[in-house]
Amino acid sequence: MVFADLELAKRLEAAEAYACAQFAEARKRISPESTSAWIRCAGATVVFDGVDAPTTQTFGLGLYEELTAQALDQIERFFIERGAAVMHEVSPFAGTATLELLCARGYRPIEISNVLYRAVDSASGDPPENICVRIVNPDEAGLWSDVSARGWTHEYPEFEPFVREMGTICVAREQSPCFLAEIDGRPGAAGALILHEKVALFGGAATIPEMRRQGLQGALLQSRMRYADEAGCDLAMMVAEAGSNSQRNAERKGFRVAYTRMKWRLGNEQPE
Repeated sequence: MVFADLELAKRLEAAEAYACAQFAEARKRISPESTSAWIRCAGATVVFDGVDAPTTQTFGLGLYEELTAQALDQIERFFIERGAAVMHEVSPFAGTATLELLCARGYRPIEISNVLYRAVDSASGDPPENICVRIVNPDEAGLWSDVSARGWTHEYPEFEPFVREMGTICVAREQSPCFLAEIDGRPGAAGALILHEKVALFGGAATIPEMRRQGLQGALLQSRMRYADEAGCDLAMMVAEAGSNSQRNAERKGFRVAYTRMKWRLGNEQPE
């Protein structure tokens, strides 16, 4: 049995940190002129992938090493010099000392999410005959991005260009196969999988509105779970907004909450 403790948090946060850093790596490969970059400081992964990118933040702060004021100075300079807000995704296992330091520096919480996990298994069984799930080829990045964008942004069309760009980068990341689910040959759902040190991070799953409730998400999860098992992973994880439909869907599939974490942002007054 895997317990929700510090060692589990280290594995899960390391997987998401890797996924976040790979966004910056992939963007640099696609656009060499990009200023995307990442470093490690005090055990945390510190990523800049654009001023407004959701991947511009840190992961693992206070988990692997004690966070000091000097290390936080270095991390803050990394973001401020690039014109970005300073943000940290912080697990509760980082401890009260980490939180006290953030509060003393003027940080405030801006987001709450739940990190969920379960054991990887072979996901026995097959999807309905008319559903096919496959890994996309690099030249299908546009197709995968289109399905993902239509699934994520039908209610928020203003975000479509951003989601399409992120979709292209998802396909370009290393150790991150992207899956497409089709009904009778018609693409209807997209999902991603990030593999890191036997942890499989399930992310990016979306179904276009007119093809929902037809088994596509279940088939996507099943196929990705089987892929993770064959790749030697023993732990699966997801991240969802606390109390959201995504969390409930994950729990129906056997995931359970490991911990609730907060994203912290440095206030308007920047340190000297």
